[in-house]
Amino acid sequence: MVHSAYDSFELLNNCPTKIETIESYGAKLFLGCSDGSLRIYGPESFGLDRSPPSDPHALELRKEPYVLERAANGFSKKPLVAMEVSGTRELLLSLSESIAFHRLPNLETIAVITKAKGANVYSWDDRRGFLCFARQKRVCIFRHDGGRGFVEVKEFGVPDVVKSMSWCGENICLGIRREYMILNATNGALSEIFPSGRIAPPLVVSLPSGELLLGKDNIGVFVDQNGKLLQEGRICWSEAPKVVVIQKPYAIALLQRHVEIRSLRVPYPLIQTVVLRNICHLHQSNNAIFVAVDNSVYGLFPVPLGAQIVQLTASGDFEEALALCKMLPPEDASLRTAKEGSIHIRYAHYLFENGSYEEAMDQFLASQVDITYVLSLYPSIVLPKSAVLPEPEKLMENVWDASHLSRGSSGVSDDMESSHSLQLSESEDNAALESKKMSHNTLMALIKFLQKKRYNIIEKATAEGTDEVVLDAVGENFASYDSTRAKKSNKLAHQGRINMTISSGARETAAILDTALLQALLLTGQSSAALELLRSLNYCDIKICEEILQKRNHHTALLELYKCNGMHRDALKLLHQLVEDSKSDQPQSELSQKFKPEMIIEYLKPLCATEPMLVLEFSMLVLESCPSQTIDLFLSGNIPADLVNSYLKQHAPNMQAMYLELMLAMNEHGISGNLQNEMVQIYLSEVLEWHADLCAQGKWEEKAYSPTRKKLLSALESISGYNPEGLLKRLPTDALYEERAILLGKMNQHELALSLYVHKLHVPELALSYCDRVYESIPHQTSGNIYLTLLQIYLNPQRTTKNFEKRITSLVLSQNTSIPKVSSGSSVKSKGGRSAKKIAEIEGAADMRVSLSSTDSGRSDGDADELSEEGGSSIMIDEVLDLLSRRWDRIHGAQALKLLPRETKLQQNIPFNPQGFLYNEITQGVLLSLMRNLLPFLGPLLRKSSEAYRNLSVIKSLRQSENLQVKDELHDQRRTVVKISSDSMCSLCNKKIGTSVFAVYPNGKTLVHFVCFRDSQSMKAVIRSSPLRKR
Repeated sequence: MVHSAYDSFELLNNCPTKIETIESYGAKLFLGCSDGSLRIYGPESFGLDRSPPSDPHALELRKEPYVLERAANGFSKKPLVAMEVSGTRELLLSLSESIAFHRLPNLETIAVITKAKGANVYSWDDRRGFLCFARQKRVCIFRHDGGRGFVEVKEFGVPDVVKSMSWCGENICLGIRREYMILNATNGALSEIFPSGRIAPPLVVSLPSGELLLGKDNIGVFVDQNGKLLQEGRICWSEAPKVVVIQKPYAIALLQRHVEIRSLRVPYPLIQTVVLRNICHLHQSNNAIFVAVDNSVYGLFPVPLGAQIVQLTASGDFEEALALCKMLPPEDASLRTAKEGSIHIRYAHYLFENGSYEEAMDQFLASQVDITYVLSLYPSIVLPKSAVLPEPEKLMENVWDASHLSRGSSGVSDDMESSHSLQLSESEDNAALESKKMSHNTLMALIKFLQKKRYNIIEKATAEGTDEVVLDAVGENFASYDSTRAKKSNKLAHQGRINMTISSGARETAAILDTALLQALLLTGQSSAALELLRSLNYCDIKICEEILQKRNHHTALLELYKCNGMHRDALKLLHQLVEDSKSDQPQSELSQKFKPEMIIEYLKPLCATEPMLVLEFSMLVLESCPSQTIDLFLSGNIPADLVNSYLKQHAPNMQAMYLELMLAMNEHGISGNLQNEMVQIYLSEVLEWHADLCAQGKWEEKAYSPTRKKLLSALESISGYNPEGLLKRLPTDALYEERAILLGKMNQHELALSLYVHKLHVPELALSYCDRVYESIPHQTSGNIYLTLLQIYLNPQRTTKNFEKRITSLVLSQNTSIPKVSSGSSVKSKGGRSAKKIAEIEGAADMRVSLSSTDSGRSDGDADELSEEGGSSIMIDEVLDLLSRRWDRIHGAQALKLLPRETKLQQNIPFNPQGFLYNEITQGVLLSLMRNLLPFLGPLLRKSSEAYRNLSVIKSLRQSENLQVKDELHDQRRTVVKISSDSMCSLCNKKIGTSVFAVYPNGKTLVHFVCFRDSQSMKAVIRSSPLRKR
């Protein structure tokens, strides 16, 4: 976009001869004329002052008329082709028939390079003092030696006549007719770049950055110092330029009829056109561009940057205005910041009104404007009451007023003060504008803007909260910390809403940002992004967001809002309502998803450690539908089981047993004895009710099992934390014998328990299983008697039937007096011996006699009880033999044989007498017949005893051998050999032992004379007694 970057001013118009070349030296102009003269002009104010400046090269061209100060006629024989001033070396370089150097300011000639005669173009490197020039098809390089002379360095040949040239670092860029080449100044190597244009001659322009601008007709191409093309693009002039000079940020080209000024920023737009007739020369000074027109000189003075920025902003060229702001001097940093912010804001409004919403937000972001200013463009976004929305017009006016104040103090041109025409135009149709502001694209742009701003704002808010927590922790209450958000407070309210009090600017800004961002996400349908925002650290305003989420039925987001703010009761109430709505036959249409009871459990899991009562309260709602998951919640959350049980007992007694069952199944050792006892009591109560109902109906059977009775029996057997005495009191005396037997077993009343299994339940297998459990639960040395107890019951079936009920009653009434238990010390240990001794031991185990008549009824030796009045019953011989054959390895054989009756008909009415069956003169066949029934018991028993005897014999032999080895080793250790040679020395006197009596110390290596040893012992005795003598 065109604006005034330069102001033209006529410096002089009375040069008597045609101007061939022009140069500046400080504030003066050097004109090379066609008659070979050099005319020096200075500002008119210098002539009035009459005092020459102390530092002329530091002065600048002035925007005032110039007058002739000096005319050096005959400066050169021929018209000057080009001139250049070396400011650092105070030299004037001129090209005419040759290249000459003159000292400034008196124009003293210091060197003339005769070899440059006929040169048509040159290039001077002022930093290094290198000169290169082209003559015909040769390129010569000279170096200034710092004094009055120049030294030739190199000379190279080139393919054709050089039209344009310029230094580029260590190399030289040449424009040769229709081609550009890079000449290596060290070895003369040439490398082609690209062809030049067909219309205009080659043009090489050096840029301040060291790069080059090469002309190709009306196009300027950028290359680096090695000739490689750059990606910045190309400058397109309106026609092929004759001369191009660079004065940042512009490139100025001399065209046929005018001067064209373009920006150096892509896409290199046209900035200004200066029309002057018959322009023949264009040159650059330190602060301006001057052009020669026949006999006149015009200066193009740059318009102050502030005024240019105002022009560009008013014309809508904001990008160019921002670029110029970066060129303001460092001392105007505050002005530059204010101007940039103002331009960004105006540029953002311009883009916003033209539909470029994302680009507009980028400009707002660059302006560092407060987010409330941007949110004021979105009236439908509801913000917290603490947010004060500024008016965009007033804000821009304030920004411009601040920039004017800064500009006035910084000394920038007064052209910047005219800013009244820069007010933001308002839309004629406000309704249409409001609709546009809430469109999807505008909201998407707002979301990106807020997300980019969010990180720094949240970081500052978090830092403020952390600082306040630290101050509060050390007792400095001057910075109170009132925020009660769940993520920042240690104590949350159990009921009601948590009110957030924001006491800092950063957290207030964070609340405004997050509240607006959540609304924008919801309005654009980004529910998942809204959930992510709520799940992370956020400062959303609870009241506003709650109303919006409820209105739009965003239930999941509302749950996250409650959760992140510690409003767990509200969240759980809402979640429970959603679950109930999902269960209904006609679910509400506004439910976006189906809510399951498991969601309540998942919500409660993190609250187990901090809110156990809240967890218990709402877990009751899902205990029936999700019992396993709820119990797992109690277990994984480490909620005390007693607390859970008491809560269930009070609020859900029907679920108490289920809880205890599942808890016991999941964690057998995680349930206390009290809870185990309570679970068994619940089972027993249900079983007693069931028993009473069946008795009333006359359908009770001891072998009837309900599901609850099965659970009771399993619990009585598997767990041990309950109180068996208390349960035994509740059992009826004429039923539930199996439960009674288990309880008696828990009380170590094994004989009564076995009697119940045998005489009441009539299930010997249960009795045998009971014995196995007892045998496996206690050490085997003492548990074998349990089988002998069962054997006694089989041999004496009338023993416990007469007063069984009385003994049970007395046991219940007097818990401290227990029925005599099976003695653990009555077991007899088997001793190893020969087979004959074992048989004799078995034979003599019982004091019995053989009676061939076998007419007397058998009785155990230890049987002191009277027979039952109901009549004698036969011995349970089948059960006895079965027990002996199946558990022979767990029964003490001698004691078992002793318990058998004196006379027992085993087979064919032949009595069996264990004492004399080996001595009766009976045939071999009769003996086999007698032993046949006891063979399954006696056979393995004898084999085991024999095997044990053999094993013990082997062990005995091994022990004896080991004893002998130890004795032999002890003998070797005690036998000490000391070798005395002629070189053996006494360790005390250091003399040879020789044939003297010697002594050996216990280590077996230290040898001493016996006399020396005795003397040393005497000295030790004296030393020990010396303290006593001193006393």
